[in-house]
Amino acid sequence: LPVLCVDTKQWYQRRVRVKKKTEKLKMVLSEKHRAELNCAIADYLKSSGYTEAFNHFVQEAAVPSDKMADKKINGLLEKKWTSVLRLQKKVMDLESKVSETVREYEGGPTKKERSAESWIPRPPERYCLTGHRMPITRVIFHPIYNVMVSASEDGCMKVWDYESGDFERTLKGHTDAVNDIAFEPTGKTLASCSSDLTIRLWDFVGFECMKTLHGHDHTVSSVSFVPSGDFLVSASRDKSIKVWEVSTGYCTKTLQGHREWVRQAVVSPDGKLIASGSNDHSIRVWEIATKECKVELREHDHVVECVAWAGDNCTPHINEAIQQENPRAAKSEGPFLISGSRDKTIKVYDISTGSCIISLIGHDNWVRQAIFHPSGKFIVSCADDKTLRVWDYKNRRCTKTIAAHEHFVTCLDFHRNAPYVITGSVDQLCKVWECR
Repeated sequence: LPVLCVDTKQWYQRRVRVKKKTEKLKMVLSEKHRAELNCAIADYLKSSGYTEAFNHFVQEAAVPSDKMADKKINGLLEKKWTSVLRLQKKVMDLESKVSETVREYEGGPTKKERSAESWIPRPPERYCLTGHRMPITRVIFHPIYNVMVSASEDGCMKVWDYESGDFERTLKGHTDAVNDIAFEPTGKTLASCSSDLTIRLWDFVGFECMKTLHGHDHTVSSVSFVPSGDFLVSASRDKSIKVWEVSTGYCTKTLQGHREWVRQAVVSPDGKLIASGSNDHSIRVWEIATKECKVELREHDHVVECVAWAGDNCTPHINEAIQQENPRAAKSEGPFLISGSRDKTIKVYDISTGSCIISLIGHDNWVRQAIFHPSGKFIVSCADDKTLRVWDYKNRRCTKTIAAHEHFVTCLDFHRNAPYVITGSVDQLCKVWECR
């Protein structure tokens, strides 16, 4: 019995404490706010035509007539109510983001369980980098140092430490939008191309412009180094692709065949082929030595925004994907190519047969960039639907969708050795995403 009395007493004391806390949390309006609220209610009743209710309310609440004449009162209740609804929506959005983050951290693997093969970007972003004054056009990781570079339509490139989120320096020289940037394999030289019709080569040790290459007649939209670093490939709105010798800055080859703007041209891992995507809806694969177009692919129904080669580690995974669709299909050694288009699709090709072997549908707007995961098991893409997506292409499905930016996501890069992904957007922000 004494024990029961003690428990009852403790329960009662807890109830009293809870009651006191609840009373403290109750909203108490000041006299000024109460008078303002009464005036707003009276104004609403009057403007809505509830005359009888208005007269009764004014009399009972003792609303002064001079306050009703104040123009600030007009429509005040509707404005406040609209603000409440907006705030309520923001709160709901934040709650959903918090719950998603909790699920990510609770359901994701621990640090000990992480494997480089299964690294996937997880929200929220680790860093949000600000500084550019116009849309971001390209983001890339340095091949050796723990820095990344962003290019923008503001004509600048910025260098950031992606591990700390610190800004390091700005590279200036172009007089118009910088459309693409690329590092040569050692990371000592950075190439940039611009709507000012030039390509610039930068010393990434002294951070100075070493050479300016002239030759294109319109916007230069893409640059890519060959694996040896001795030559550079560029694509332009003048419908041509050019090969440049880095040491001299001379144009050694010009490839022509596209009928419209060439959006991107990338060199294959063995340095023998160039793949290009164009506004003419086609993808062409060229032999650098002979300048001949080896394959023309016409699988997209709109502008081809991006192309990228698959690494050797992708080959077994791509063959698994092919044989899952057709068990009798023979294994292929490739090479394989990926493309993204304004028709909202991502496609994978076997260049040895000139055929499309995988088609991924899921983005709700233009696909701006698509690349293979460093492990070769996944495809990572970004689009104008403001999302960053991870695809299990073996099963032809999207396994992860991240609402990455508030505006179109224009570019991304996946670090080859560290668990980081970076994105750039029309919202002028770069974001660093940690993978696990």
